[in-house]
Amino acid sequence: MMKNISSLSILNLKNTMNIKANNPALKSWIEVAENSDFPIQNLPFGIFSLGEETARVGVAIGTKIVDLKALFELGYLNDLSFELADFDAAVLNPMLLQGKEAMRDLRNRISDLLNVENQELQGNSDAIESVLIDAENADMHLPVYIGDYTDFYSSEQHAYNVGCLFRDPDNALMPNWKHIPVGYHGRSSSIIVSGEPIHRPKGQKKPNPEEPPVFGQSNLLDFELEMGFVTFQGKPLGDTISTEEADDFIFGMCLFNDWSARDIQGWEYVPLGPFLGKNFASHMGAWIVTLDALEPFRVAGPVQNPKVLPYLEYKGDKHVAINLEVAIQPENTEETVVANSNYKYMYWNMNQQLAHHTINGCNINCGDLMASGTISGPKEGQFGSMLEISWKGSKSVAMKDGTERKFINDHDTVIMRGYAQNDKTRIGFGEVTAKILPVK
Repeated sequence: MMKNISSLSILNLKNTMNIKANNPALKSWIEVAENSDFPIQNLPFGIFSLGEETARVGVAIGTKIVDLKALFELGYLNDLSFELADFDAAVLNPMLLQGKEAMRDLRNRISDLLNVENQELQGNSDAIESVLIDAENADMHLPVYIGDYTDFYSSEQHAYNVGCLFRDPDNALMPNWKHIPVGYHGRSSSIIVSGEPIHRPKGQKKPNPEEPPVFGQSNLLDFELEMGFVTFQGKPLGDTISTEEADDFIFGMCLFNDWSARDIQGWEYVPLGPFLGKNFASHMGAWIVTLDALEPFRVAGPVQNPKVLPYLEYKGDKHVAINLEVAIQPENTEETVVANSNYKYMYWNMNQQLAHHTINGCNINCGDLMASGTISGPKEGQFGSMLEISWKGSKSVAMKDGTERKFINDHDTVIMRGYAQNDKTRIGFGEVTAKILPVK
């Protein structure tokens, strides 16, 4: 039965410091390497398939995937509010319609079953064979059906860098930037899962400002290092979600590469913003890490000056410290790391983004995806796009194979990684990888 998510705040879901599955002392009977992205404290959700079998819901731990359909059929999830159809599905949306409280109960239950001190599943070798899948044998799929996708522009350093490149340092940030979490509605149909190659896009460009535009392939293809968050079902049209309520409507986070064709975008974006320069492809991580699992990594955000309007004010630590890395791998050679950033550098946090998104009564649906915008830190080496790294093509980045990059070449693979870590736990997101094929 679907739960009324809009009433979750009265269920004391704010007391997240005592989430049982987050206990750093937990150990699993499944072997997990010390530097794994997927310890028992993580348990991210995704969609997988084996061979010709239908896709279904899984949870990652170490190098294994827990098949939740099989787990349910064996009776291990009987005391929860879910049905078989929630797990025997090619997207996470049916499961997510159960809401935040139910998902917290599910993650806690899976954690119990994988705990070394629990014999329920550990002591049943036949069940283990049905439930545990080697991740290397599985095909991963886009984890959610994304009805709507919103891309924000919430890293101050990135916005400043772009403003410097296209205007000047004294006029880098637009007048509205520190008053609202700027965003736009992007194309959801071209969001694809990590690992799927894409072709270089083509379109109109205007390389010479004194001459008419030309048509051809994008020569300034760029990645954008972003994080995304996925929502539960929101409130009815006309209602709003406050910064205090926002956590109850956010399921979890994923890595996100929001590709950009800078030459196409540069010609088209005035006056209505990105279009063909952005909508040709975006890559999403296969695993969604729950917001619950990220609670231990909350940090304070920057002092926001000027003071924001009351609906954007928030209490507590709502930013999240997530280490991020981008590498470029030319074909048939080793990768070169070109950026190391951190999600904590965001100026606007998820709670503010969701509150602003709904302040006019816009309704949020289950499975909606919100992306952070490019994440850049304050120093060189921490910039989240080649536009900034190459400073609009004025600098070259050396690859380990001896070649150089200003933007992304054909047959390059871009790899993004992310993890949160403290002195007790590491919670990772896996990778988002994508290879660029020549233009069609």
